[in-house]
Amino acid sequence: MNEENSPVKKLKGLYGVTFLIGLGFFTMGLMDPLYDTYIPVFLKKFISSRGLIGSIMTLDNLFALLLIPVVAALSDKTRTRIGRRMPYIIVTLPLTAITFTLIPFSVFKGLATLIILIFFLNLFKQSARGPVVALMPDIIPGEYRSEANGVINAMGGIAAITGTLVLARLMDVSISIPGLGYIKDILPFPLAGLLVILATLLLFLFIREKRQVDEEKTEEKTTIRESLRLILFREKGKSAFLILVSLFLWFLGYQGILPFIGLYSIEFLGTSKGTAAFAAGMVAVSYTIFAIPSGIVAHKIGRRLMIRVCLIALSIITFLLFLHHPAMEILNISGSLVVYSFWALTFLFGIFWGSVITNSFPMLWQMACYNNMGIYTGLYYFFSQMAAIVAPPITGVIIDVLGFRLIFLFASVCMLAAFILMGFVTSGEVKKKEKLYD
Repeated sequence: MNEENSPVKKLKGLYGVTFLIGLGFFTMGLMDPLYDTYIPVFLKKFISSRGLIGSIMTLDNLFALLLIPVVAALSDKTRTRIGRRMPYIIVTLPLTAITFTLIPFSVFKGLATLIILIFFLNLFKQSARGPVVALMPDIIPGEYRSEANGVINAMGGIAAITGTLVLARLMDVSISIPGLGYIKDILPFPLAGLLVILATLLLFLFIREKRQVDEEKTEEKTTIRESLRLILFREKGKSAFLILVSLFLWFLGYQGILPFIGLYSIEFLGTSKGTAAFAAGMVAVSYTIFAIPSGIVAHKIGRRLMIRVCLIALSIITFLLFLHHPAMEILNISGSLVVYSFWALTFLFGIFWGSVITNSFPMLWQMACYNNMGIYTGLYYFFSQMAAIVAPPITGVIIDVLGFRLIFLFASVCMLAAFILMGFVTSGEVKKKEKLYD
C-alpha cells in the first residue's frame, strides 16, 4: 500500500479540513450557553413570571424544530458557484452575530426590542445550523466521518467551555457606552459576535465545497416530502427510522435531566449557586476530551456496537445517579465527598454521552446520498429538538409527583430502550468497498 494513500495518512490530512469546517459548529457552541444563561437574566428585568420566561426560552427549540429540517433540505437542492451550503452560511451566520451582539443593548430600549431581537436571533441561528452541520459529510469521506464528527464535537465542547468559563466572566467587567456611561452585562455578547464573524470569514475563504462528479445524472427529481417518505420507509428493517427513534429516546433522557441538574445540586448536594453548574460542566469537559478518541474507536469496532456499549453504560450511570443520594446516607458519607462522587458520575456520563453523539450522526449520513444529505441532517435535529421540547415537562411532572431522584431512573429507562432499538439497526456502517465522496 502506498504510504501516502494509507488510511492513517489520509485521516491526518483530513483533520485540518475538519477543523475549518468545525468553525461553524464552534460558533453555535460559543453562543448557546451564553444565550441559555443570560437571556433569562435580561428577561427578568421586565417579566416576573418564570413560566412566561420559560415559554420565551423555548423559542430556540421551536425554531430549531421548524427551521433546521427545512433549510437543510433546501440547501440540498441549492446550486451556486460557491456551493450549496455556503450561501446560507455566509448570510445567516453574520446576521446571527449581529443580533447576538445587540441583545444586551436592547435591554435599554425595553422589552419589545429585546423580544424582537430574540426572535430574529433564533430565526437566523437555527437557519444556519442545518447547512453548517451538513457541510462536513459533504466533504469528508464516509469512512472517516466518526473521527471528523469527533473533532467537530470537541470544538463545540471547547466553545461551550470558552463561553461559560471565559466570556461569561466578562459580564462583571464594566465598559463605557456613549450616552449610558460604564455598564456591566455587555462584553461577552459583542466578543462572541466578533468570533462568529471571524469563523464565517475563515469558512468562506478556506472551504471549497465538493461537487459530485455525476451530480447531474444522479440528482433526485423528487420533492422534499417524497424524499422524506423514501428515507423513512424505503429500506429493509427501516434502519434510519430506528436510529431516529433511538436518538429521540436518548435525548429524551438527557434533556429531561439537564434543566434540573443545577437545582438538584443545590437541594440534594448542598452546593452553592455558583457551583451548581459544575455537574453539567463535568459532562462538557469529558465530552470534549473524549469526542475524538470515541470516533477513532468506533472506526475500529463499528459505530453501532460503540453506540450500544455506550447506551448500556449511560443506563448504568444514570441508575447510579438515582441511587447516589440514598447510598451516601446509608454509608454515612457527607460533605465534599458527596459532591465529588456525584461530579465523578457526571464526568463518566459525559464520556459515553459524547461517544453516542459523535457516532450517531455518521450512521445517518452513511445512509444518505449527495442529494439528500441535508434532509438526513434535518431529521436528526427534528427528532432531537422534539425530545428537548417534550422532556422537561415530563420530568417536571415526575419531580412533582414522584420525587426529584426519579428523573435519573427515567433517563436510565430511556437509554435502555434506545439500546434495544439500536439492536435492530442494520445500516449505517462503512463497508470495505464503500467510500462515499472519496
